[in-house]
Amino acid sequence: MERIAVVGLGVMGQNLALNLAGKGFPVAGFDLAEAQRKRMRERIEGRPVVVYDSWRALAAALERPRKLLLMVPAGRAVDDVLQQLQDFLEPGDVVVDGGNSHFQDTERRVREAAERGWLFVGTGISGGEQGALLGPAVMPGGNPEAWPLIRPMLEAIAAKAPDGEPCCKWMGKGGAGHFVKMVHNGIEYGDMQMICEAYWFLRTAVGLSPAKLAEVFAAWNQGELNSYLIEITSDILRRTDPETGRPIVDVVLDTAGQKGTGKWTSQTALDLGAPAPTIAEAVFARFLSALKEERVTASKILPPASKKPQCEEEDWVEPVRQALYTSKICSYAQGFQLLSYASREYDFNLDLAAVASIWRAGCIIRAQFLDKIREAFDGDPGLTNLLLAPYFREAVGSGLDAWRRVVAEGALRGVPLPALSSALAYYDAYRSEVLPANLLQAQRDYFGAHRFERIDRPRGEFFHVEWQSL
Repeated sequence: MERIAVVGLGVMGQNLALNLAGKGFPVAGFDLAEAQRKRMRERIEGRPVVVYDSWRALAAALERPRKLLLMVPAGRAVDDVLQQLQDFLEPGDVVVDGGNSHFQDTERRVREAAERGWLFVGTGISGGEQGALLGPAVMPGGNPEAWPLIRPMLEAIAAKAPDGEPCCKWMGKGGAGHFVKMVHNGIEYGDMQMICEAYWFLRTAVGLSPAKLAEVFAAWNQGELNSYLIEITSDILRRTDPETGRPIVDVVLDTAGQKGTGKWTSQTALDLGAPAPTIAEAVFARFLSALKEERVTASKILPPASKKPQCEEEDWVEPVRQALYTSKICSYAQGFQLLSYASREYDFNLDLAAVASIWRAGCIIRAQFLDKIREAFDGDPGLTNLLLAPYFREAVGSGLDAWRRVVAEGALRGVPLPALSSALAYYDAYRSEVLPANLLQAQRDYFGAHRFERIDRPRGEFFHVEWQSL
């Protein structure tokens, strides 16, 4: 079987190399850092993996057309590696970037590689350290000539959905693969923030302990909220800190980190005019969490909400579950609508049912209800919004009153619920036949003569009022 090179032997690179070797594909490994090469050699354990100490030796070890998987940090590092490889690669060789590169960088690299005769592929890989070793979700896109050459390898290492289908499909040309991965990560931001808000409402307003909340999330994971993130939330809340004996969640500092893909998703949504407020709110929530010192000061100065008696557990656990599920539907609706907008703008020709299909296993947002999303787009490939699909329309309708209760109670108690609130506002705006944008357009015309359309004239005709003369 032909050999593939894995360049970049950090945690993800090492685990993908071992995954490939375990599936019968010999691996040639390389990293500029001697320590990483040493670590990889220590993990080989008889597998068909050879670690090389130079670019030249690596290139010489590969049969043509060579196939290389780059697992290096996004940005300049990828370009630096491609620069160093140019003396060793030949026309027809395939380079796969498996990092979290920005899709527009991938678009550029596909073009530049084609000028050299290389076949470049930008591949989103989701699943973290464990997924890389045991089976991630894989989202390749780029030069379509490369797909037949790398398909057997990528499908072999991908996670398998419950029906046995590999969680790996060709996404499209150019930066399509990395775009899909970027949106995956944006949806992940929303998912995590909404789960945190559900946890925080039940913790602060209802008074449930982490141990009790672990039971609640475990129960939720048996139903329509079944997902990897709900599962690990239950596990986290169940754990205690060996040093203090306290719940681990209570010794973790409340400042959230990020690597930028949620921000990219929000920025791209703004560029394309795609409404994705819940994903953006999740990003802003992380920014706000980072203001720890300011928040501590503000907590001593700014007045809180009026005191209210603690909520009863039996009155609120189920409504919070429903609020979380309905908000999740709206967040995914925003993410898939963004994918649809991008598919038209960048000519990706994305198959949204296929996207939902490969997210069913391996990746961080894997969830039971992705089967419902796939069914929705299989049944109506032209579906403009998930909320319009019968299943999701009914699911939101059945949880709507509970969702409103939770958001309202959070506001009354001063419990911040930015993602749950944003999702509800999105839903209400999307279902509104009329919005106050009529006043906004009049304001724009008043101060800037930006003109407006009229409800009693055909669309596309614009008018201006001489406001000062009225």
